[in-house]
Amino acid sequence: MTAPAPAAPLTPAAPAAPLTRTRLHIGAADLAAYRTAARAHLPAPPRDGASPAHPFVAAHALAQHTVTALTAAESAFTGVIHLAQEIHTHTPLVPGDLDAAVEITAARREARGIRLALTTRLTDPATGTPVADLATAALLLGATTTEPAGTLPTAAHPGTTPHGESHTTTHTLTTADTHAYAHASGDLNPIHLDPDAARAAGFPAPIAHGMHLLALAAEHITDHHAGGDPARLTALGARFAAPTTPGTQLRLTLQPYDGGTVVRFTIATDAGTAVKAGWARIAPAGE
Repeated sequence: MTAPAPAAPLTPAAPAAPLTRTRLHIGAADLAAYRTAARAHLPAPPRDGASPAHPFVAAHALAQHTVTALTAAESAFTGVIHLAQEIHTHTPLVPGDLDAAVEITAARREARGIRLALTTRLTDPATGTPVADLATAALLLGATTTEPAGTLPTAAHPGTTPHGESHTTTHTLTTADTHAYAHASGDLNPIHLDPDAARAAGFPAPIAHGMHLLALAAEHITDHHAGGDPARLTALGARFAAPTTPGTQLRLTLQPYDGGTVVRFTIATDAGTAVKAGWARIAPAGE
């Protein structure tokens, strides 16, 4: 995937306006490599298609540039914690060009830093139609200068009536899996790859990517509740509750709701919940 140009410098008081835009290219190899990494230790997918989590990967570099520009003058800034993610896909990703636009829609000061709400739209440049919309919640650790603005949105949590039995499966990601995911997603943050960097950030060892867990859950849901067709997962969301390290056994619990049109999920370890309030919306077959 072609990286975007650096974002233009931002002013702290501008979280209500579109901030950064770029055009990027996604190749067939990008889509395939990411889905392979997301499906670590799962069998080959029954149907081809982009991972339901791939819109986040497409937008990630631009979002990083946006946050980097926002914190450029922050002397106490130490990093970003990804708190929650929603992805709403209007049409499946296919190889080709995309226009991406990131906007900071809200900012709030907290004891540990600045909590941000970001929205991202991916658009087909040939037609101008939206491909995906993303909502990201993040905490800028140690940041202080961004002025509060906007209203932080309430996280979605669809599904009202349980449908059938829940199902729990176990999964363990290895260090090699985390490295493969890092390179397929382009997220080479040292806290995922380097023991010294992870310890300096306060972790006992390199940690798995939160989005790797979300992407893995999406693949399980695709296989068990969407007939193997990733295009049927039209929306996906979760909150990241605690980091996990490679080698930790993950317990993924899936519970269908509302006639199977929604699947809620959690990912837990022996230490507690790693991913909570997870959900996926599933379109009927043939749509």
